[in-house]
Amino acid sequence: MTVLPAVQAELASATDRLLATAASLSDADVTAPSLLPGWTRGHVLAHLTGNAGSHLNLLTWARTGVETPQYPSVEARAAEIEAAAARPAARHLADLADSAARLAAAIRDLPAEAWRTPVHGMRPPSHPAWYILVRRLREVGMHHVDLDAGYGPHDWPRTFVHRELHDLRHSWPYGSSTVSEVVLTGEPGQRWQNLGQGPAVQGAPVDMLAWLTGRSDGEGVTLVPAGQPSTPGDGGALLPEPPPWLTMPAPADLPATPPKDYP
Repeated sequence: MTVLPAVQAELASATDRLLATAASLSDADVTAPSLLPGWTRGHVLAHLTGNAGSHLNLLTWARTGVETPQYPSVEARAAEIEAAAARPAARHLADLADSAARLAAAIRDLPAEAWRTPVHGMRPPSHPAWYILVRRLREVGMHHVDLDAGYGPHDWPRTFVHRELHDLRHSWPYGSSTVSEVVLTGEPGQRWQNLGQGPAVQGAPVDMLAWLTGRSDGEGVTLVPAGQPSTPGDGGALLPEPPPWLTMPAPADLPATPPKDYP
């Protein structure tokens, strides 16, 4: 048994939650701003639809062994989103549901040996095909929040938060870090040290993930003065800008074959 069935089930649940939110949006809601600068909710929905198709391309690569780019180009990706953003709510829902169903079928039908095929997105590093599921889950979880339609970081499942923090740590941008240390509170706690220049910060895992990924202004995250375990004060006060996020689409040290558990 590998991690694949559990991640497939998690992706199915996350997709159902996303579709439920999309079904609640009116045409006016779709044209309203999202939490992403310059994007309406329609842009976010169009991106999520196109992203499902892009991961279908990577699964085709894994199945056939023929390199199939995730997107034709950065420009083509942006143009596709812009062209679809103004569609009515019902069309967005139908497109999103159809693309998600086609992706789920391709995941279900991929031969076992194909999950170890190296593929890559628009940026390095390459990663084994099984990690496509994790990348799609990330897109669904993060952009569901970006819709600003009642689903927030505290709605993320604990397994999602745990995995995303793990991968964020293993893809840390040391050369452009704005913090030197990250302290995750709770049980079990974690302390990430020697991250680069800047202060130490602490917070609960979900609050830290939201801040590090740009999904909050730092609510629940505080500075940790040197030599002290914590500091009082409002979350977000005096925090630096978070380090660049997703400079790598996948950790560089992933196992080639689907592991029993991940992480």
